[in-house]
Amino acid sequence: MLKYQRKNEKMSSIVHWLDSLLTEGLHIDPDIAGFVNTAIIVTAMIFIAIGINWLIQSIFRWASGHSVRLRRSKWHPFLAKRKLGHHILLLIPGIVFYILPYIVFQKEENIIRVLHRADIIYMLIVMIRIGNAMLLAFLDFYSTTDKNRSHPLQGLVQGLQVMLYFVGGIVITAVLIDKSPTVLLTGLGASAAVLMLVFKDSILGFVAGIQLSQNDMVRLGDWIQMPDGSANGNVEEITLNTVKVRNWDNTLTMIPPYTLVTTPFKNWRGMQESGGRRADKCIFIDINSLKACSSETMKEIKDSIPLMESWFSSLPEGYMPCSELTNIQMYRIYIEMYLRSHPNVNPALDIIVTQKEATAYGLPIEVYFFTQEKAWSVYEKQQSDIFDHLMTIAPVFGLRLYQRP
Repeated sequence: MLKYQRKNEKMSSIVHWLDSLLTEGLHIDPDIAGFVNTAIIVTAMIFIAIGINWLIQSIFRWASGHSVRLRRSKWHPFLAKRKLGHHILLLIPGIVFYILPYIVFQKEENIIRVLHRADIIYMLIVMIRIGNAMLLAFLDFYSTTDKNRSHPLQGLVQGLQVMLYFVGGIVITAVLIDKSPTVLLTGLGASAAVLMLVFKDSILGFVAGIQLSQNDMVRLGDWIQMPDGSANGNVEEITLNTVKVRNWDNTLTMIPPYTLVTTPFKNWRGMQESGGRRADKCIFIDINSLKACSSETMKEIKDSIPLMESWFSSLPEGYMPCSELTNIQMYRIYIEMYLRSHPNVNPALDIIVTQKEATAYGLPIEVYFFTQEKAWSVYEKQQSDIFDHLMTIAPVFGLRLYQRP
């Protein structure tokens, strides 16, 4: 206790000496001298706090660099990236600055009150930064696995950040005006309608983000397609207010999350996770070219198309069902055999070749199958090559493709 009193007496003597130097030595007006005296001492206190902060930060960097156990922690890279330790240590200068006014300005209650208020605001800002760093570190850690990366929490974290800054701003404002935060919150409650209007997009985005994640409607990397054509590409980012989609022409489309909740859209994830991509097209045949197969037609088909050899060999010896089959039936048999033997078609999935109802544009033969490759450019080439072959081989069966005159 005696040492503390002596320390206070020394600090008081320094204050009085500085005041005497300004008023008597430099002949400065006492009011101005008092202000300058206070400014010099406060500046010195700030530099002391900065010096203590530099020393502690240096010790912390050295300790964290030499601590093997700390570096082996799975959280260490993420906490270091967001500088959480640095932010926490910033509280120590605030604590020092909170104590110093009691030592230096013993009887100046107004000065102590102002300095304490400024120091509390500083520490509140630091605590907001600590909370923000913790949220971002958690998000980084959560996103390390592929499973979690496909179910992003960025929108939820951004919502928590908004709440953190909002509550922090309320408390800081309460400190500035020397009022209780509950008084400000009560006043804000009266203007809730205005606040709802101002933060409408954030609130809708926050709720929609939870729905999108909970129902697994959209993941990062999903190919989505909007019915109005505004978006057709891969999802690159999901945030509180927007879902960023990179279209196939490399343009970017920003979609509000609540639009994906309220508007139907197509997600191609199921196709990407399946064993193939569907191709479903019709080949239109001229009805006038349909006829029963003759023995000459059957022989021509057998000789010119090696793939049909296995079908003919499955028939009873010497049996040729010319009168029972038509050229369109043989063509359908060939299409199915061709697709099942094609290396780019997945035979484990549905392969359907069927005749549809005749139209004014001819007799449609629907060809339905799945390609092995699902990438868009490869898929388009493979299914185009298949249909090119099917259309060019039709004349071998005595069929003509329909073309409107």
